[in-house]
Amino acid sequence: MRIQWSILASTALLSMCVAACSTAAEATPAARPLVAQIELDRPARPVSRYEYGMFIENLGQLVYRSLWAQMLDDRKFFAPIRPAATRPVKPVSGFARVFVLRRWHPIGAPMAVTMDPRRPFVGAHSPRIALAGDLVRGIRQRGLAVLGGKRYTGYIYLRGSPDAHVQVRLRWGPGHNGASSVRIGALAGHYRRYPFAFTAGANSGAASFSVRARGRGSVHIGIVSLMPADNIDGFRRDSIDVLRQLHSGFWRLPGGNFVSDFNWYDSVGNRDKRAPYLDHAWNSVQSNDVGLDEFMTLCRLLRVAPYVTVNAGFGDAHSAAAEVKYLNAPASTRLGALRARNGHPRPYHVKFWNIGNEPYGPWELGHTSLQDYLWKNNEFARAMLRADPHIVLLASGAMPDEMTIEGIARKLGHRSDQIALCSKADWTCAYLKHSWGYFRGITEHWYARAGMRFELARAQAGLRIDHMEPGYVPVHESVLQWVRAPAQRVRLKAQEWQAYERRFPAMRRAGIFMSIDEYAYTGAPANLKLALAYAMVLNEMLRHTDFLRMAAFTMGVSTMNYTRTRAALNTTGLVFKLYGEHFGAGLLPVPVGGDSPPPPPHQQLVPGIQPQSAGSPTYPLDVEAALTPDRRHLVLAVVNATARAQRLALRLHGGHLLTGGHYWEMRGPGLQAANRIGHRPQVRVRERRITDLSGPLRIAPISIDIYRLTLAGVAP
Repeated sequence: MRIQWSILASTALLSMCVAACSTAAEATPAARPLVAQIELDRPARPVSRYEYGMFIENLGQLVYRSLWAQMLDDRKFFAPIRPAATRPVKPVSGFARVFVLRRWHPIGAPMAVTMDPRRPFVGAHSPRIALAGDLVRGIRQRGLAVLGGKRYTGYIYLRGSPDAHVQVRLRWGPGHNGASSVRIGALAGHYRRYPFAFTAGANSGAASFSVRARGRGSVHIGIVSLMPADNIDGFRRDSIDVLRQLHSGFWRLPGGNFVSDFNWYDSVGNRDKRAPYLDHAWNSVQSNDVGLDEFMTLCRLLRVAPYVTVNAGFGDAHSAAAEVKYLNAPASTRLGALRARNGHPRPYHVKFWNIGNEPYGPWELGHTSLQDYLWKNNEFARAMLRADPHIVLLASGAMPDEMTIEGIARKLGHRSDQIALCSKADWTCAYLKHSWGYFRGITEHWYARAGMRFELARAQAGLRIDHMEPGYVPVHESVLQWVRAPAQRVRLKAQEWQAYERRFPAMRRAGIFMSIDEYAYTGAPANLKLALAYAMVLNEMLRHTDFLRMAAFTMGVSTMNYTRTRAALNTTGLVFKLYGEHFGAGLLPVPVGGDSPPPPPHQQLVPGIQPQSAGSPTYPLDVEAALTPDRRHLVLAVVNATARAQRLALRLHGGHLLTGGHYWEMRGPGLQAANRIGHRPQVRVRERRITDLSGPLRIAPISIDIYRLTLAGVAP
């Protein structure tokens, strides 16, 4: 995942978009019904469960804030412990830290707490607390969040003098009644594990945890852990419960840029003994608590398939093959036995594997030229297939649109007239030419920038705004233009893929497929307006199930709002839940025609390819249709991003409708409607019945609807 994602996620440029579209009261329906001509006798390849995938990476502390239940930052003491007034350590590289860790600070005399490199429990050093009789000395971390009445459990590893007296304390408020303490038993000269538990007496967003000691001699702290007692195998129960509602087919992990500096060998085994480290891809400290086995546990808890990306940045083919064996080989093998010793005797049988992440991008650690990377990709593939011939390998591609819009081709010295299909700047075509037999699928990434337009002439001149890629300029758009913009990238990628299939007919015969491994509409808040855009993206992807078989949304946790104590689906997550439940795997998409085509796109990004309009020819509605596997029902996904109700007349070829059906309507009071924790949801999905199909369907303004209508006369 590119660094621009984190920058754009917080940009204020969205304010330049036109978003004034009140829907508090429904407008009068359009006078003339729109017509959707549905070809029931031309079903496409069934929808794959993998078309509703999610992507996650250890971007800074993202995983540890949203998914992992650990409440304490730097629990293994990577950073030195200094007084609270001490300035934080500056980043090592030019990349800013994405997340700031809470720090530990000394209690009592600051100089009494030192970082001792001798016999550290884990990592480079462990804190040593020099004691001074009845004076209290120790360490504290502030800024925790607790809920009154909730139980929290943890443990600490300590060694020290027999005359040391240690207690751990959780404080949520002032006074004697605002804290709970647990006394630790007698210490020894070697590290021992001491469990503890607290029940918070009140809600607090400014709680603290401390280790306090008195007596003679010294105390060494190895590591410490504190989690809500209701965690599930170390993961937040609230987040797991929310994310299960998405009905995702897979999660791609451990992720994007992060993986180019990821050493899987160091991510397995006893969590407490895994050394923390500085992740150079994002310049963030990683506690190394969530490794390969924990990611597999996450997928099990979410009831999804794991899709693993191997390190083809600083990594090597031997390590990638060993990773395959660790996850997939039986316990009778060397690496399978290691997995079993780590508590996981059964193979995980990971099917999908991605070689590298965005290797075409100069931002990736270990970036090489295309020529050198092709050799690397093929070497990785050979080694990984020897490790497990049954895995499905995906090569990390980049079509001309990606190379152009992200400014990569220009950085690599290619002129605009050289960025054509199968040019030297086309990484995807290079795999088709030189890596045949070493992949079953090819990945693509795209990120659309809310409120921005890409202009090729500006990109050629190197003109940029702030930290954005050259070529982007703010643009005033109508709501329909804004909502349709990201789906246009999907349509363009489909056009490019179809051009490859014409050039390389063996692609269809071999079943080579596309996986959009990362995608997002960045710089926009999660509200009903953004939900409309993502519904159009899903509709566009579902029109190409013959080759677009997988997709992973960035990030999986962007589908929910979460605080330190609560999690709930946001409007983006509500869209994925709606489609996952009612337009899911096994449905057979069928063509939708009409007499109202959407306006043509205004940009041509790839020489030789005239861009087609995203959406169905039912403008301004976007309609996608599918048959249930038994051909007894027609399923329609309809997006109305206008401020007025629309009428939609259905013209079926190859069957007819019977009376009755259901539909699920996602609506809110306006475009900016959002669902926020602690507030009544503004956007809801309501199920409704249809009893009269004699006339056009009435599509409410600013809505996403999925219909399930009963059919007759459809050939099996």
